[in-house]
Amino acid sequence: MNVLQGIQDRYSAASRTAEPGLCCPVDYDPKYLRVIPAEVIERDYGCGDPVSHVRPGETVLDLGSGGGKVCFIAAQIVGRAGSVIGVDVNDDMLALARGAQSVVAKELGFANVTFAKARIEDLALDLEFVDTQLSGSPVASYGDLEKFEARADRLRRDSPLIPDHSVDVVISNCVLNLVSPARKQQMFAEIARVLRPGGRAVISDIVSDVDVPQAMRDDTQLWSGCYSGALREDRFLQAFRDVGMHGLTVQKRDTTWETIGGVAFRSMTVAAYLPASVDEVRRERMVFYRGPFAKVTTDDGTVLQRGVSLTVRADAVAQLITTPYAEHVLIDDFAGSLQEPRETGQSTTECCLPSPDGGPGTAGCSC
Repeated sequence: MNVLQGIQDRYSAASRTAEPGLCCPVDYDPKYLRVIPAEVIERDYGCGDPVSHVRPGETVLDLGSGGGKVCFIAAQIVGRAGSVIGVDVNDDMLALARGAQSVVAKELGFANVTFAKARIEDLALDLEFVDTQLSGSPVASYGDLEKFEARADRLRRDSPLIPDHSVDVVISNCVLNLVSPARKQQMFAEIARVLRPGGRAVISDIVSDVDVPQAMRDDTQLWSGCYSGALREDRFLQAFRDVGMHGLTVQKRDTTWETIGGVAFRSMTVAAYLPASVDEVRRERMVFYRGPFAKVTTDDGTVLQRGVSLTVRADAVAQLITTPYAEHVLIDDFAGSLQEPRETGQSTTECCLPSPDGGPGTAGCSC
């Protein structure tokens, strides 16, 4: 049995009968569990709580949504004005989640959750569309395969399942480790692709203290149990940086969960941010660092000293106006007053940008 099939089989079985040993137990606020069917609660497998970092009104994407428990919690947090998309590749888990949709919607009085079938490293390709295409036109030759791949590429390009820059926050709970090493970089790139400028990912996953040896990676049971595919802790953080995300913040780092073959595994929850659009900033700005540290270096290498103003180029400002930096800096409008940075995804300098005709800034601005 190959690793992928082993993962599918184990999670299909876990969708029908709860498997307590699959990943780590997670406690959620009981007030969010009342509307969720018992079978969904019992068959949830995770290692952290990324959903507690979701905010009202946001569009949330849950990677590896399984039976839908986290999605149904997120639905209550984002409320009517928000929306939640759960993505999973396992048909049995999707069936469990979809079976609970109407129950949860009736209890809440609104429906803001959808579930889709896709690989989390290929969020543009709708696998239910693929299933339909293949059932009607099976691949029986290399020529058929070429035609199918061409159709899949057109679908990704012209009608992506999750469009570019369409999501406020990507969450995931103990699923990224299940993706094969060859596809992990693509998976992180997909997270960055679907986020809106200024958006963020909050990911709970299993990490290791050293690289997982090949012998463990060849063990299907360890793979499906969230061990073999775990990234080394520092490599996990670097993977977000490699796709252009910044402001990495370790929200929670648990004690060692288990040690196997000399490798220590633990759960870690990380927030990573996509910079705001440079077009939002448009030019360099004066930045004043409030503290609390005497001096800090940002991900792009900008050095900020407490209490000292520094002229910063536009692309660096695009990072600094994004939380979690925003609360620590003031952005100069170049007219003598310091503007407070706003929430993620919003410009800190809108009122001080010149109007299209070159005149003063937005009405009501003091610049």
